[in-house]
This record gives sequence, C-alpha cells and structure tokens, in this order.
Amino acid sequence: MTFEDERTRPVRDLLAALPAIEARNAIDIGCGPGNSTELLAARFPGAAVSGIDTSRDMIAAARTRLPGLRFELEDINRWIGGSATADREAAATGGTATGGGRAAGGAISDGAAFDVILANAVLQWVPDHVKVFPALVAKLAPGGALAMQMPDNLEEPAHRLMRELAADGPWAAKLAAVRFARPALGSANWYYELLRAAGCKVDIWRTTYYHALSGGAAAVVEWFMGSGLRPFIAPLDGAERTDFLARYQSAVARAYPAMSDGSVLLPFPRLFIVGLV
Repeated sequence: MTFEDERTRPVRDLLAALPAIEARNAIDIGCGPGNSTELLAARFPGAAVSGIDTSRDMIAAARTRLPGLRFELEDINRWIGGSATADREAAATGGTATGGGRAAGGAISDGAAFDVILANAVLQWVPDHVKVFPALVAKLAPGGALAMQMPDNLEEPAHRLMRELAADGPWAAKLAAVRFARPALGSANWYYELLRAAGCKVDIWRTTYYHALSGGAAAVVEWFMGSGLRPFIAPLDGAERTDFLARYQSAVARAYPAMSDGSVLLPFPRLFIVGLV
C-alpha cells in the first residue's frame, strides 16, 4: 500500500503510549486493510483481536493480510448500539474471548466487552462524538483502554483547497453536501471533559507529522486519493474527475512548493486520545 509506513507511524505511536494491559479481547474499529490491526495484535499477543470496517474491499484486504484474525463488515454506529449492561456483565464473568491472537466465536458485535478498542483515523468521519465516545467507553471491560487518533487537518491548505475547488466549478451542485461531510473536531479540552465525565482517566496530545513526499504536488494528490479526496471525486463522472484532480494538483503545487530535491513536505496534524477505565 502506498505510503503505508507514513500512515502507520501514528498508530504505532498511539499503541506505544498504552500502559501494560492484560488484554484478552481487542478490536480495531475502522480497521481498513489491516495494517493497524496487525500492530494491535503484536502489541497484545495474548488477546483475541478482531476488526470491523464499512468497506468490503478493506475487509477483504484485511482478511488476506491476517487470515488468523476475524474481520466483519460493520458500521461503527450500529456496532456501538449494543447493550452496555451486557458488556459490563460479560467482563465481570470473564465471558469475553479466548487468547492466542485469534478472534473468539460469535459475532464481533454480540455484546462482549473489550479490553482495548482501537480507532485509528476513523472517528473524524463519525458524527455526534458527544454520544459516540461515551458509548465506546461503555463497551470497555474494567481496566480497559479506548485508544484513538484523528487527523486534525481540516484547516490545512490541502483540505481547504478541496472545499474551495468543490464550490467553484461545474460540479458545485453535486458537491454541495460533500464540502461539509466531515465535521470539525472538538478542542482537546472538550474531549478531555467528555471522557472524564464518562469515567475515564484521559491522556490527550496533538502531534504534527511532516511527511517528505517525493514527486511534488502529484504525491500530495496521491496521498489524499484514498482518504480526503474520496468523497469529492466519487460523485463525479470521468471527465469531471480528471478536471477536478488537475485543478486540485495545480492549486496544491502553489500551496506546497517543492524543496530543492523535488519533494514536498506535507504537514499533517493529528489528535491522539487515550481513555482508561
């Protein structure tokens, strides 16, 4: 996968910040192709590790990459709709999962409590954090951890240019809703208070990664093709998509001048949150 090492570095840093947990049951929500799930399984080798995602292609890729783990096609909002009471009872009676790095029997969403819930670069797409975050905490077993990192880059030039271009072109009507599809994140203070009220000990920090991308503006476009650009180009037909991407690359070239070696330094801020119960 292109840029896998750069994209995986934040989740490596996130997992390294977790305390020693005797995890029996861990899940990667929004697991993508399984690169973050692989690190989760390595960090907690005695846990039953599973993953969910809304993309059939991503689930297929994760199953190919990690055939010994369980992956299911599932929406996060639907997944967190399980009974918090059942989760706590399962934890209290030890009814979670078997070890050995393999997922236990039964559906992933069948009410089991989790010792670790990992959400790597996914919850920025999920609205209503005031309800979602406490619901995730409620699915933790006592002593468990909710570990999240979210891109905090909506005001970076790369994202502002997407929105500006979407509003200024023949595709404006098609992309009117897309421009506001991803909500802005709350402040660090807001997330701290939210998780403290849910009963968590909270560790929160923000890191800006500077990714050196060889290939200039074209590399920046390629970086966002699998993430930020997807909702903008998905509604467009072939000619519109080609035109949109050409205009976007031209704007990116002006916003991110190439360095002496031809590469572009792409700043990428991310918000990290760990909630311990």
